[in-house]
Amino acid sequence: MTPRDNELGAFLRASRSRVEPGDAGLAGGVSGRRVSGLRREEVAVLAGVSADYYARLEQGRERNPSAQVIDALGHALRLAPEAREHLFRLAGLNPRLGPDSPRGLVHPSLLRLLETFAQAAAYVLGPALDVLAANPIAEALLSPFGAERNMPRVLFTDPRAKEVFADWELQLSSSVYALRLNAGRFPDDAEITGLVAELSAASPRFRALWADHDVAGLTRKFKVFVHPEVGRVELTYQTFEVVDAPGQQLLVGAPAPGSRSEEALAYLASMAEPA
Repeated sequence: MTPRDNELGAFLRASRSRVEPGDAGLAGGVSGRRVSGLRREEVAVLAGVSADYYARLEQGRERNPSAQVIDALGHALRLAPEAREHLFRLAGLNPRLGPDSPRGLVHPSLLRLLETFAQAAAYVLGPALDVLAANPIAEALLSPFGAERNMPRVLFTDPRAKEVFADWELQLSSSVYALRLNAGRFPDDAEITGLVAELSAASPRFRALWADHDVAGLTRKFKVFVHPEVGRVELTYQTFEVVDAPGQQLLVGAPAPGSRSEEALAYLASMAEPA
């Protein structure tokens, strides 16, 4: 069997060679070891599988590991989210993003990036469609909703949403379909399941849309705000996946050059500047 025939085994071997026993919580250090990293038996113990099973998996004699086994190996080998997703794909499985993925924390470099969008509304959404961070223009656009930053909750429970979002009906369905997509990606996310239960009880419209079982990502969108201070603001949004934080998305909404909406955003930006 060539290495190309057993890429899963090659990846497992390379990954365990990069993990020192002490980093994995194992006593004994590296004394007496002929090679660096973890032994097969140690990976098996950390993942909760038999040493024989793990050896067969690494040697390519076991071809059908379960998602639970692959998930456990990803933890045992201390894989980063991208590497864990790659491990799932090598095993022929869809990636399962666990609850320890850094979905609720916005990296400082991304926070700094938000501030560079001086003429656009930029914010970061989490899997439950909470606004985790926003630049001053986005904060100003969302200011009519006070401290609430969960967009489905705003859309379905705040009566001001109909006034602020000119395309309110479209935003309703878009938010539900995006939420259901994330529910499939993160089946163990307590925030998503709790939000679905809450809105199902509070809103017949949400229940009906959720029952559609439709899914759609937050791709390019045209949104129209009616802000109490500057009036109608038309923005085209682009959505970007935050690769090192699965579940997070960066949304950037920009007006057409020379438009009244561009002037409105410039005014909101000036109002947000410190005196």
